[in-house]
Amino acid sequence: MDKQIDEELIAFGEIGLGGEIRSVSHITQRIREAERMGFKTCIIPKQSASSIDPKEYDIEIIPVSTLKQAFSVIK
Repeated sequence: MDKQIDEELIAFGEIGLGGEIRSVSHITQRIREAERMGFKTCIIPKQSASSIDPKEYDIEIIPVSTLKQAFSVIK
């Protein structure tokens, strides 16, 4: 896509063959560790978003369901 990814952005998820983003285990711990490491934005699977409260974190959480949506977030 010839886009540079912001060094303060992190993404979690498993990519399916159809471009869908699947949930991953231990999402809460992953987000906490990303915060601790200084990341400012976190792209997560939409399925995982239902199990967390974004207000609990100091990191911007962006839920996506497809790889196309994830790429659209990258500015």
